[in-house]
Amino acid sequence: MGTFAGILATLATGAVTALQVAIGAFVIASVLGLFLAVVRVFSRNRLVRLGLAAYVEWMRNVPALAHLFLLYFGLATVGVRLSPLLAAVIGLGLVGAAVLCDVFAAGLKSLHVGQREAALAAGLTPGQTLRFVLAPQMFRTTFPSLANYTIALIKDTSIASAIAAPEIMFYARNLVTSTFETTLIYLAAMLLYAAMVLPVAWGFKRVELTMEEAR
Repeated sequence: MGTFAGILATLATGAVTALQVAIGAFVIASVLGLFLAVVRVFSRNRLVRLGLAAYVEWMRNVPALAHLFLLYFGLATVGVRLSPLLAAVIGLGLVGAAVLCDVFAAGLKSLHVGQREAALAAGLTPGQTLRFVLAPQMFRTTFPSLANYTIALIKDTSIASAIAAPEIMFYARNLVTSTFETTLIYLAAMLLYAAMVLPVAWGFKRVELTMEEAR
C-alpha cells in the first residue's frame, strides 16, 4: 500500500496538468464553438458557411492526436515552438470548437425563428438578442451534450502525453519504465481519472436536475 500511495502521489502531479489542459481547452472550445455556431446559423454568405462546414468536418474526422503532432512537431519545423502544454490546450480546444459548433448550432436552430424576429422588432440589437433571448434557451437545450463533451475532454487529456505534456499518462509511462510496476501504476492512473471525472459528471447531473425542476 505504501508503494501504491507513492505512485498515486506522483501521478497526482500529472492530474493537475491534466485539469489545466482540460480547462484551457474547454474555454477555447466553448467560446470559439459558440462564435462559429452563430456565424454558421445566421450568416448568409455561402462561402463562409462552406468554409465553416469544411473546418468542422476536418477537425472532427481527423484524430486529435494528429492535430497535436502538427501543432507541436509540425510548427517547430518552421520555427514556431510551442510548449507541450500549450500545444495540447490549443489542439484539444480547436477540435472541441468543431464539436461544440455542431452542438450549439443545433441548439440555435431548434429555437423558433419568431423569437429572434420579435426581439429585434422590440429594439434589441443582434448581440443583445443572442445574449438575453437565444443563448439561455440554447444553453438549456444543449446542456447534456455540453456535459458529455466536458467529461470526454477530461479523459482525452491523456493523449497529451504523446507530445511529452506532463499529465497523468506521461508520469505513468515513466514510472512503468523505471519500476516495472505496470498493474499498480495503470490502476492508479485509472483511479485518478475517475476521481476527476466522477465529480464533474455528478455536478453536471445536479445542474441538469435543477434546470428541469425550474421549468
